[in-house]
Amino acid sequence: MGVKVAVVGATGAVGREMRRQLDLRGFPLDGEPVFLASERSAGTKLPWRDGEIEVRAVGADAFDGVDIALFSAGGGRSRQWAPVAVERGATVIDNSSAFRMDDDVPLVVSEVNPEALRRRRSGIVANPNCTTMVLMVAVKPLHDAFGLTDAVATSYQAAGGAGQGGIEELLEQVAKLVGDADRLRSDGATAEAAVDPEAFSKAIAFNVLAHCGSFTEERYTDEEWKLVDESRKILELPALRMAPTCVRVPVVVGHGIAARLTFAEPVDRDAAMDVLAGAPGLVVEDGTGRDGEPLAYPTPLAAAGRDEVFVGRVRQDLADPHSLNLFVVGDNLLKGAALNAVQLAELVAAEG
Repeated sequence: MGVKVAVVGATGAVGREMRRQLDLRGFPLDGEPVFLASERSAGTKLPWRDGEIEVRAVGADAFDGVDIALFSAGGGRSRQWAPVAVERGATVIDNSSAFRMDDDVPLVVSEVNPEALRRRRSGIVANPNCTTMVLMVAVKPLHDAFGLTDAVATSYQAAGGAGQGGIEELLEQVAKLVGDADRLRSDGATAEAAVDPEAFSKAIAFNVLAHCGSFTEERYTDEEWKLVDESRKILELPALRMAPTCVRVPVVVGHGIAARLTFAEPVDRDAAMDVLAGAPGLVVEDGTGRDGEPLAYPTPLAAAGRDEVFVGRVRQDLADPHSLNLFVVGDNLLKGAALNAVQLAELVAAEG
């Protein structure tokens, strides 16, 4: 028998990708999925296979008969409607931050800790933050082999991480500034002030912003705290020492993370490469271009539209035999959000 699925936030960027993944991956559906959104979007018709499905407004009755509800409509709507969906009999897979640190809600990356799904005491499963998710695909197999104790992680997060508005702001600013090479080269402060940012705190075009998210405790942003708290929960390492810095870069889609990982056991590059080569959902792109070896390393642009996470620039640390340095990249809308949610739905459906 198939599974009745609802997508909450079906008209948004992640919701659109969830819809695509349900179709592309041949999810075992029971009839057509239910597409839900705000009252404002109700009545909109969205493409589905050879036809269209009319969007319904979110409401309690909309979850009647639904087995799995995929939520990507923001934390407020998740807090309001996810418990309602569970009460009506659905398992909720939520893409917001609303429930990630709830003790009764497992925080799951499909290739990393699928066994945590069995601990969904509330009926809700949480999707991790896109940056944490990408990093964990590479970190978990190394942790299993060598015992992770510390991590210094610097993320380079795409404009698309701020939603469709972030992408549009980047492209609009690029179009405005691209013909002004002299000012970009010799009077950058004036060029930066020439745009009026909304999605970001400063101009994102031709720029790198040492600010990603909202500032919270101890001068760290919520994006940085997500890396700390979610990594500890996913890896079941409450004592993990994590030093995060989250940076916004002028990339449309695709997050990159430069990480220094420290382990309880000494680790050499060859052993680490063997571990990474066998990790599910991970592609190794690592070559220096010396001695006939091809130059290979992952980039956000090449990762855009790809399901896998990519890792490269794997190096033993110059000072500590217990540490490795590497670079991890993944599509923040795919593996970082919609794809993982659908993969979790597949695991839930397989439970019968």
